[in-house]
Amino acid sequence: MSIPLSIALFITIWWTVLFAVLPFGVRSQHEQGNMVAGTDPGAPVAPRLLIKALWTTVISAIIFCGFLAYVEYA
Repeated sequence: MSIPLSIALFITIWWTVLFAVLPFGVRSQHEQGNMVAGTDPGAPVAPRLLIKALWTTVISAIIFCGFLAYVEYA
């Protein structure tokens, strides 16, 4: 598999996993009872995006390595 194709595949996997990971552990302002004036009640209180990006990278790397092993050895 070529390097540009590998990079494109990893980025695609990363974004797909990110959208799967984003809802984990999110509490809305409405659920917390901590409403900020002028914001949507469904807005997250603490989205923890850095932690989710790190988890997304780890999960994506595992999926990518599994796919790469399948392509190379199967």
